[in-house]
Amino acid sequence: MADTMQFDLVSPERRLASFAVTSVQIPGADGDLTAMPDHAPLITTLRPGILRVSGPQGDKAYVVTGGFAQITSEGTSVLAEQAMALADVKGADIDALVTQAQAAAGAATADAKDTAEKLVADLQALRADVA
Repeated sequence: MADTMQFDLVSPERRLASFAVTSVQIPGADGDLTAMPDHAPLITTLRPGILRVSGPQGDKAYVVTGGFAQITSEGTSVLAEQAMALADVKGADIDALVTQAQAAAGAATADAKDTAEKLVADLQALRADVA
């Protein structure tokens, strides 16, 4: 079993991380999961939350608002809709996302209402985790 795996985190704006890690805690849409070296292949969608990585360079945390994570035998790649280092995120940043999501939920059709309201709830839970 390998001690580390490759981890990559990218958003549409930039690459935020690319280094070796021992584990990645992923806020999956169907529940949180931890990827480690030699994990079974998996693709999952992300919900808004905190993505945490541990490795030889220490622990790091990133706020993600959605996207996808792909786990392979070589490593874990996260393609985030938006991603920021947790240390750089202010409560006001998350409040702005909550406001946008609430407006979208208010304008959502009946078919999309549940999904829009879930996004608002996930962002509000994330707000509680961000100092």
